Parts: sequence; C-alpha cells; structure tokens
Amino acid sequence: MISNSTFKNTLLFSVFVMLFVGITNTYADRTIARINTAIQPGAQRYDHYLDLLNNKKVGILTNQTGMVVNGDNEITSIVDELLNYGVNLQKIYAPEHGFRGTADAGELVKDGKDIKTNLPIISLYGNNKKPTKEQLKDIDIMLFDLQDVGARFYTYISSLHYLMEACAENNIPLIVLDRPNPNISIIDGPTLEMKNKSFVGMHPIPVMHGMTTGEYAKMINGEKWLANGIQCDLTVVPCNRYTRYRTYSLLVPPSPNLPNDQAINLYASLCFFEGTNVSSGRGTDLQFQIYGSPFLKNMPYQFTPKPNFGAKDPMNKGKLCYGEDLSKIEKVNKLELKWLIKAYQNSENKDNFFNNFFIKLAGTDELQKQIVANKSEEEIRASWQPGIEKFLEIRKPYLIYQ
Repeated sequence: MISNSTFKNTLLFSVFVMLFVGITNTYADRTIARINTAIQPGAQRYDHYLDLLNNKKVGILTNQTGMVVNGDNEITSIVDELLNYGVNLQKIYAPEHGFRGTADAGELVKDGKDIKTNLPIISLYGNNKKPTKEQLKDIDIMLFDLQDVGARFYTYISSLHYLMEACAENNIPLIVLDRPNPNISIIDGPTLEMKNKSFVGMHPIPVMHGMTTGEYAKMINGEKWLANGIQCDLTVVPCNRYTRYRTYSLLVPPSPNLPNDQAINLYASLCFFEGTNVSSGRGTDLQFQIYGSPFLKNMPYQFTPKPNFGAKDPMNKGKLCYGEDLSKIEKVNKLELKWLIKAYQNSENKDNFFNNFFIKLAGTDELQKQIVANKSEEEIRASWQPGIEKFLEIRKPYLIYQ
C-alpha cells in the first residue's frame, strides 16, 4: 500500500526528471535519464527528516547538485524548498566549486551571501575546509546534500569528513540526504596509504569505492576515522527504490568539468592525468573525455586547451595537444589504466611526465614506480587486490542498498 505522501513525492520527482530532460541537452542518454523516475534521492523524502528540523536552527552543506521539485512542480534548490517548508535555515556551507558550482577545481571559494535567499554562505574550501566553532554558532542541526561520483579524490566526501568531525566536536547532529552513486558498481584501484593522506584522499579505501555518500558517512563513523576516534550523531535518509544494480544518470553536472555521463564514467580513470603533463580535457568542451599533450605527437587526436567555464587556466593552455578522443567509447566498468600507460610509453618527455600531485591522487607511490618500470596492467591490477578485498570486508556493515 503506497501512502499519499510517498505517491506525491514519487510523482513530483518523476516530473522533475521529465522537466529537466526537456530543457537541457547536457545529457544525451535520455533512456538512462528516464530510469531515474523510479528513484527518489534522500532530499526528496521530506517525511523522513522534516520533523527532525522542527524548532531547530539549521545549517546545510550543499551546492547546485542539491536539486528537488517543489509543490508547484518546479525544479528548485533544496535550500529554496526547505525555506518554503518553513525550515529555519541559518547558513549555507559551500564545498569546492562553491554553492552555485561555478568555481574552477582548486579555486579559492570566498564567503558571501546568496542573492536569492540572502542567507550567508560559508566556504569550506581553501584554508577553511572544516567549519569552525564560530561558523557553527547557533546551529542546532546540520544537513548534507551533495552529489558524489564514487571516486576517492572527488573532494565532496572529504568535505563530508570534515563536516562530520566538526559536528561531533560541537555536539551537533548531522543528517545526510543520500543520493545515488553513478559509478556504484565499480570498486577498483590502489588503496590509499595513510602517509599520503590529503584533501584528495583521506581514508584507506580504493580509488573507486562503490558507495553512496550515506553509506560512506556510516563507514567514516563506524571505523572511527574522525579525529581522536570521535563519532558523529549521524542520521542517513536513504534513497527510495535504489539498488546497486540500477543505472543512474545525473540530472545536474556535479562540477564544471563533469558535464555529462561520459565524463562522470571516465573521471576516475582520466583524473590520474591531473598528476602528469597530460591534459585531461580541461579548457575544451570534452572535459574528462579526451586526453593529450604536446609530447604525444605520434597519437592521432588533436586539440588546444583554452580558458573556458570551469577552467580559467587549463593545463597546456594554448598548446597543440595530441592524444585520444574517448567521448564515444562504451561505458567502462573498471578503473582503466591503459590510457595512462599508453601516454607514458609514448611521451617524448618521460622525465617530467609525473608531478608531485600524482602520488596524492594514486594514494601510493607504487603506481608511478610500476608504470616507470613498464609493469603490465595485469601485474599492476594484481597488486591492488589485497587492498580491495580488505576494503570489501570493512564496508559490508555500512551498506544500505542491495
């Protein structure tokens, strides 16, 4: 028996999908997008958390990916919708790329005020990644609503860690509004060694973890990965009718350089190039769907990175790059190494191929050593297996979806 509330929320979310698909050409795969209509993200399940916000001063960590449908069937920000419900929102906290999702990767995001709601915006990127006691002053309860893509170095889960830690230290309950992971079926890559911990890798997990943010929050808490082993008063509002086998197409680009499904699927594999002298497509219209360098002249595809939205100063700006176009290949079901290996083997500048950021992305210095030593992909993958198997055991108690 379906309740009126559940039916209404399902209908609203279905309309959300149809409206968005009708007004944007960002996502080409309409078949996948239509599958989303049966899935409700946690933010859309108001009956699971609005009562917890009654008579509370509320803060929220979110950005442009926190999209819902309001009572008039209009696509809107979760911030706007909560205000319409009478929630006493006090502050918006913004991750990398800012509240509206327009800042470059790594760009300093400043504090400010949201023009539409007049709410103060607190940046949690740059030197201030963890909310201070003063920034949490007068907050009774916190919400988290960000769309992850399932890669260890995608920094929204690092922001989640620091928010959980700050909430635990200041005795503030946290509600995570869960959203599907578009790469949930992939668990792959080297496991991070804690000596290489950074904002692009904070926990001993593989590059692709195959968990939603709600599941990941439970694991951070349960494994006592917060400072001094403290634990957060955590509530997860799960997605409805979501399983690990469902294909999910994001309706809003999660960040400026992940414009479509193809980029999101290839992101973890091509992000390794961010630690090399090879461009991953920033400064083009095919971000994380192509790769190339001035030092790969025997490769067929050519492009020239130029400043654009999301990449004010792209790698190899203004230089003719040679590489590969992956924008039309079939969806990958693992962390692909072949492009990284091929680029290194064909590079005319091997001595400067890797930079210091590569080890932070890989989470280990072994991968760079293996590629330089011309280890085969099979040998490299075999070295990942003990870490992956250990991780699969650790994460079992924290899984929400079958």
